[in-house]
Amino acid sequence: MEEKHIKYYSHHLERDVEMLVYGNWGYPILLFPTTKGRYYQAKDMGLIESVRGAVESGKYKIYCIDSIDADSWYAKYLNPQYRVLNHVQYDKFLHTELVPYIRNECNVGKIGVAGCSFGGYHAANFAFRHPEQVAYMVSMSGAFDIRSFTDGFYDDTVYFNNPVDFMPNEQGWRYGHMKIVLGTSEWDICLESNMRMSGILSNNGIDHWLDVRGWEKHDWPLWQKMFPDYLARIL
Repeated sequence: MEEKHIKYYSHHLERDVEMLVYGNWGYPILLFPTTKGRYYQAKDMGLIESVRGAVESGKYKIYCIDSIDADSWYAKYLNPQYRVLNHVQYDKFLHTELVPYIRNECNVGKIGVAGCSFGGYHAANFAFRHPEQVAYMVSMSGAFDIRSFTDGFYDDTVYFNNPVDFMPNEQGWRYGHMKIVLGTSEWDICLESNMRMSGILSNNGIDHWLDVRGWEKHDWPLWQKMFPDYLARIL
């Protein structure tokens, strides 16, 4: 399986952002890591291996992105206002720099996004904020209410990065093209979060697949089963 290490300089973040890219060609999937995870996490935890066949056959090209969680949502040393603003810069990097680069490299109009746990939040938040750039969204054991990270601080920047707040007020037709998967399980600590997000999408007439699996915990063995299954079914 082709693996390439990239350092992408972001003007919005004013730093290099590292990635591992798997595959020579195929439909692009931007894969976010879990809490404070690095770009090599998906490889180390076996998630990339779970889709080896699909990558080697040229169906998918997977971009494993670095997070800046330690400088944004999890940056307890910062005032909450600046935690959110740092995430906004990360979103601008994705929206105006990285995703256009991926679209051009793969010659596609829209990409897929995916992630597990906190990476599921990132995938959903980006897809819901920028539906014009995303055709497929896969969240595995994600949670979608970010207010616990802001210590009571709340303004428009929090609102527009908190899917449970802004999605009820979105126009459902904007997401009619998007294949959306919310994956969870009966023993998942994020089961309730996924049920709530599913209800919000349903109320807005947004088609999606809520997949609740039995007797699986919020951990990598569950996601290693989900990821290849979801990619095979939705693409």
